Amino acid sequence: MATLSAAALTLADWAKRLDPDGKVPTIVELLSQTNEILTDMRWLEGNLPTGHRTTVRTGLPTVAWRLLNQGVQPSKSTTAQIDEQAGMLEAWSEVDKDLLALNGNSGSFRLSEASAFIEAMNQEMAQTLFYGNAGLAPEEFTGLAARYSAISGATNASNVINGGGSGSDNTSVYLVNWGAQTVHGIFPKGSKAGLIHEDKGEQIVYSSTGIGAARMVALVERFQWKAGIALKDWRHVVRIANVDISDLIANAGAQAKLLNLMAKATHRIPSLSIGSPVFYVNRTVAEMLDIQANDAVKSGGGLTYEVVDGKRITSFRGIPVRTCDQLLETEATVS
Repeated sequence: MATLSAAALTLADWAKRLDPDGKVPTIVELLSQTNEILTDMRWLEGNLPTGHRTTVRTGLPTVAWRLLNQGVQPSKSTTAQIDEQAGMLEAWSEVDKDLLALNGNSGSFRLSEASAFIEAMNQEMAQTLFYGNAGLAPEEFTGLAARYSAISGATNASNVINGGGSGSDNTSVYLVNWGAQTVHGIFPKGSKAGLIHEDKGEQIVYSSTGIGAARMVALVERFQWKAGIALKDWRHVVRIANVDISDLIANAGAQAKLLNLMAKATHRIPSLSIGSPVFYVNRTVAEMLDIQANDAVKSGGGLTYEVVDGKRITSFRGIPVRTCDQLLETEATVS
């Protein structure tokens, strides 16, 4: 008996997507997430076919006071170049043509399937923005956690704040000051920005079920997203690490004082005005931040509620606080 491929849509899948009247219903996306970092990022085309090369100042020239008839030694500044790698996130959808033709709802059925692919791409991209590590997985780009991974001993350690947690049930809060000269998303030179969807139409494909190397006609779609991060100035990102989730939920005195930590983060960035600063937290931290802020709002503690485009958003000292479900609650202690 042949085993059905987990990647192939079956008649059972089709039946589960039909209303009693035979129409494709609106699917309740229980697996969808909120990852608002994808809507905040600034994107620029890279200057390399595989990413972006940034030139940074690493040293200033020497200057000196002089007396008349005495010279000054010439000097110069120093620079260094950093190459940022972009990655290719890709997925393919293949659906049997005859399966789509069963009820004449091929357009709606394909749209419902494409929506799931787009959500999966969004979640993977958001996860990589935080936890990607090209050193361990060369097909990825390096995200923020790997770049801000030490509280002491690293050049950027001053921008990694200790939230006081321990063990392996920690999460992080990020303050990112998006901008063309600070930190932004990149897509390779000559490529397209954002998620690309290509309808390849009818294709002859090899079936993964039944007789080996058998062929069938399928409707094929391709999804691709070429992206990376260019961290031009490391001073414009702050990570609040070691936020202990169990202590935060208990709210019994040992929890991270989120407002104090966020206040510290704002002072680690040289100038918030040259970019668009945003705080990123996961859903648990957002909830506990709301609870910790109840009294602070009443007493003018710095957290306010503002309306942007008809939606109420949380902001701290004028900086939006966004929710990202891909921020884990199982981070190891950063030391």
